[in-house]
Formats: sequence, structure tokens, C-alpha cells
Amino acid sequence: MTEVAGGSGAGAPPQGWTAVERRVWEAFRQGRTLDLRTGDPAVDDPLAGPPWGAQRTVRAQVLAELLLDGPPAAPGRVTALKLAGVRVSGRLMLAGATVTPYVQLDDCRFDEQLMLQECRVGSMRLVRCLIPRVEAARLQVGGDLHLPQCRITSGLRMTDAHIGTDLLLNQLTVLGGAASRAIAADGLTVAQDLDAELIDVTGEFSLRSARIGGRFSLRGAVLRNPGGRQALNAARITVEHTLYLSGARVGAPPGSHAPAERAGRAEPGVEIRDFTCRGGLRLDDGRFGNAVIISRARFVASRPDHQVSLRRLQTPELCFTVPRAPVCPVVLSGAKVGKLNDTPGAWPGPGRLRMTGFGYDTLPPLADFPLRARLEWLHAATPEFRPEPYERLAAALRAAGEDAEAREVLLARQRRRRETLPVAGRVWGWLQDVTVGYGYRPGRAAVWMAVLWALGAVYFALHKAPPPADTGGYHPHWSPPLYALDLLLPVIDLGQDNAWREAGPGQWVASVLTLLGWMLATTAAAGATRLLRRTA
Repeated sequence: MTEVAGGSGAGAPPQGWTAVERRVWEAFRQGRTLDLRTGDPAVDDPLAGPPWGAQRTVRAQVLAELLLDGPPAAPGRVTALKLAGVRVSGRLMLAGATVTPYVQLDDCRFDEQLMLQECRVGSMRLVRCLIPRVEAARLQVGGDLHLPQCRITSGLRMTDAHIGTDLLLNQLTVLGGAASRAIAADGLTVAQDLDAELIDVTGEFSLRSARIGGRFSLRGAVLRNPGGRQALNAARITVEHTLYLSGARVGAPPGSHAPAERAGRAEPGVEIRDFTCRGGLRLDDGRFGNAVIISRARFVASRPDHQVSLRRLQTPELCFTVPRAPVCPVVLSGAKVGKLNDTPGAWPGPGRLRMTGFGYDTLPPLADFPLRARLEWLHAATPEFRPEPYERLAAALRAAGEDAEAREVLLARQRRRRETLPVAGRVWGWLQDVTVGYGYRPGRAAVWMAVLWALGAVYFALHKAPPPADTGGYHPHWSPPLYALDLLLPVIDLGQDNAWREAGPGQWVASVLTLLGWMLATTAAAGATRLLRRTA
């Protein structure tokens, strides 16, 4: 155990304090750590070790007196409460107080809950501590608040708390408290980063209307609330940088934030744990300044109302590259994304993907997400036909210079629309599809024009018209190919304008061929005009 130097003549601890509490008093004045651990990891484990006796017990009232009205610092020292391996008996009441000394407790046990409502503190670090419950609504922390590796058995409440720099919750374990909420942090404000990697939460983790000035990392977190509606409820959250819902290296050094989702293979002795959400996840109306990374994540639903809800989310980039598609619905309705980075197998099947009003500007390369798979993605999201998703996809492809693929998408839109039309509309649509591809494949028009020209030439070769009576026996040289060309391009008068009309029953055939020729010629001309404009 770490020994502390004797008193400096600045008074003595109050009467009635135990020997351990007197040592705490002196360590406080010296700003040094009082370590009561034995050196045996099995005995010193605050989370699963055996009970600790009086030789390691300090009353909560003693700590409150030191923090609120403690003795002056020893000469050349700064007061601080630094304890290791200590059992705190009773309820530590700091609600509404202003705590000036620095607080750090390592491997400690609390018998009762920690009361920090409306407390003002500079910085506080509780590392690997066992705490029944933490009440910290409207807590004001000027510096950092650290709770790594702690175990809180009846919930953590930080509603409307304000953290001046970083909030560190890595490897924190929290069990549900009141109203099935394990962590109630609605309205929480963190000036810089909120790191909650590898946390294990049973109950709802609520962060509604929270504001994070830096990143929000939930890498490797396990959130479970199978009996409730939401495992993570972060509606209206604002994160100035990036939200990470991805894997984490379990054996990584403390403070290492290398994203596991970019690791091709785990390092020797380092396990990668996926982000796991057993219940609903809600990020509705969230605002993210840099990106939302959902990679190496698993979503497990046990109730019909469990879903991954990203309604009206706004972010410059959304990465959705989970290895297995969620079995619950994924809702993107109204979300606005700059860059959508996804993979074909990440999205759920038909009926479980909803994205009415979902907007995005750019997509991953077609080599990573082929166009056929992208169209299947659209079909899964639109059980009933709507033109908007197809137009959005075509616009994104056109912005990336993929004009041919954009036309394929618009053609797929017309084919999907055709399924909703009555019989006559479907027949007419089918005719447009097989001839000119609804105008998106103008090259077909030239082919059909050649076919019609050949049919017309054969027809006129078999139905030669007699010389007109009013020409004195004179008639231009009979040329079936020229007559057929006149059918396709009737604006060209070859001097044979009336001859084919005298072919008797063939008049209606020629009329149909002329109409089709006009349609095909117009389509071919429009396609050629668009090509010239793109190359100009």
C-alpha cells in the first residue's frame, strides 16, 4: 500500500474519524493517492471480488467534508481526492455543491448511489468502480468526466448535464434503472468527444436532443433492450464530427481509436467486437457534421416495432456496410445524405426498406454496387411504384458521368410504371419499349427504320402500280426501295407521291408504315441531337 507523509502542522482530522479516514485526510492535503489495494487481483477486484472490511472502508460523509470544506493544502501542494481500492460506505451527497479539488477514484466500491445533481466540478475520473446508481442531472463539469470500466447496477442519469471537454465511458457496464432506462442523458452537452466504446448497456440508452462537439464513438458497444422499444434513442442528436456504430479492437491500447471497420485482419491477440444493437435504434432528425459510419454492426429485433430508424437524418456521408442485413425494417424516409457509401448485402429485403423522400448526391462506384443490384435495392424500397426514387438514382448516376446507366434507371422506371396501367396502356407501353425503349434507346429507332424500309421495298416490289391514265403513258422508273424510303421520310418528295396510293388494298399498309416511320425518325433525330450536345 502507498504510504503518505505525515502531517505538516496544519491541524488534524476531526474527532471520531477512523485511522483509514485520517490517512485519507492527509493524502487529500498532499494531493497524493491513497492506495489500499493488496496487490492480489482476485481480492482487489471491485466488480467481482470478495467483500472488503473496515480496513478499506471510508464513510461517504468524510469524502463530502473533504471535497466541500476540506483542509488547506500542504505547502507546495494542491489538494486532490485520489483513492484506490477503497470502499465508500453510505450515500455520497454532492447535489447542488461546488467541488473545487480534483477527484480520481480507481478500483473503488460504493455501497449506495452517487448524488451529483446540479453539482459543479472541475474534473472527475472514476475508473473501474462499482456504483449502484449515479444521479447527475444538470451536472456541470468544467473539464473531463471519465467513467471507464465502471459497473453501474441501477442506471446512470445525466439529463441536461454539461461536460466542458470530454466524456469517457469506454467499457462501462450499466444495468437498467427506472422506466427501463439504463442511461438517461437527454439534453446532454459535451463540448468535445463522447467515447463510449465497448460499453455494455442493458436497458434504453437515451440521448435525445444531445449535443456532441466532436465525435461520438460507440465502436464495439453492446446495447440491449429486448423488452423495450429502443436500445439507442438518439432522436434530434447533434454531432459536430462523426458517429461510429462499428467494431472495436478489444485488446487495443487505451486511447487507441483506430477504426476497426478499416482493418482487413485483426492483429494477433486482438479481438474485434462488432457493434450490437438488440432492440430499436433511433437517430431521427439527427444532424452530423462529418459522417455516420455504420459498419461491422449487428441489429437484432425481438419485437415488431424494433427498427433502424434514420428518418430525416442529415449528414455529408452515410456509410452503411454491415456484413449482414438487419432483419428489422430500416427507415430512411426524409433523410438527406451527401455521399451514400453502401454495399448490396447491407440492406434488408422487400417490405423492410423504406426511403420515401430519401435524398443523396453521390454513390459508390458501379464496380462495388452494380446497377442491377441497385435497381433491386430500389424495388425493395418501393412495394408500390413511385417515380421519385428512380429519378433520384438517375440524377446521382448522371452527376457521376454514368449517362448510359442513368438512362437504364429511367427505362426501369417506365417499365415499373407500365405494371400499374390498364391493359391498353400496358400494350402501348410494351410497344414503345420494344421499339425505342421509351426513347431512352434511340439507336433502336435506326434499326427499326431499316427493317421497315426493307419491308416496304418488298411490299412495293410485289405490288407494282400501273401507269396513271392522265400522264399519257409516262411513269417514272419503278423503284420499290425509293417508294419504301418515301414511306419512312415522307417529307422527301420523290415524284412518286400518288403512285403508291393507287395500289388498292395496300393503302392502309403504307399509311401505318408512314406513321411508324415518322415516329422512328423523330426518335432517332432526338437521340442524335442529345449525342451532339454531350460531345460539343
